[in-house]
Amino acid sequence: MVQPLALVFYERLMPGSQLVNRLQDMHYRVLVLNNPAQLAVVARRERPLLVIADLAAPGDICGAIEKLKMEAETSHLPVIAFAPDPEAALLEAARIAGAILAVGESAVTEHLEELLEQALRVD
Repeated sequence: MVQPLALVFYERLMPGSQLVNRLQDMHYRVLVLNNPAQLAVVARRERPLLVIADLAAPGDICGAIEKLKMEAETSHLPVIAFAPDPEAALLEAARIAGAILAVGESAVTEHLEELLEQALRVD
């Protein structure tokens, strides 16, 4: 059985490591990134099923999401972005950059399965 790959960008241990563990429990392979400039390059090379990004990490995460969405090879990738509660401005910036879902940290940790299902739904 082939395990789908999730790219996870985070720098803060909590909730980052918690997300990685939960994804692995759900039979995902996980590749962790800690440099937003690598996001599009690694996504092109590794061909993940989805991307999960911590907006509170240092660097231009929204710019990295925007670049990912602008490139033909990676524009289809669903991005779930999360930020500490309540960081409405960061969440809105992620939506504008192209994140399919932008949610608070508590939502991503408590409702990961539902968020994955929603992000991967084909309409």
